Amino acid sequence: MTFRVGDRVAHPMHGAGVIDQIETQKRGSEELQYYVLRLPVGDMRVLIPVDSCEAIGVRPIIASEEAEHILNAIPELEISMTQNWNRRYRENMLRIKSGDLLEVAAVVKGLMAREHERGLSTGERKMLHSAKQILISEFVMSMCGEYEEIEHRLDLAMA
Repeated sequence: MTFRVGDRVAHPMHGAGVIDQIETQKRGSEELQYYVLRLPVGDMRVLIPVDSCEAIGVRPIIASEEAEHILNAIPELEISMTQNWNRRYRENMLRIKSGDLLEVAAVVKGLMAREHERGLSTGERKMLHSAKQILISEFVMSMCGEYEEIEHRLDLAMA
């Protein structure tokens, strides 16, 4: 899929942002094109190789109706996480990398429940924060909402 400057897209590991520009960089003897994705959260910039977008899972952000549907589906999400920390971490990372927002929501819900019951390791706490940011960033862009309002709605859905 080809994107243009101004397109709003979602990166599976960084969340939603706007393509600021397309730049060419020289790598050795070849010139490669990159999308420069500006993420509103943390005012971060991510370079995405134009040729690798599909493999990475970069896609247009979801429609506001789909965002509402996902938010409304969260309370009914079934969560099951393995007890083995290593396996749970790998499974959750695969779910996040899938780019499927319901899978990301399941990771957030599962980690929030685990945090409430037992507490989280530093790695899982970082993963929870990252997964939550991925969800919120896309919901904010697709629903044209305020960050705090969307975060509040997500927290209510997760409870």
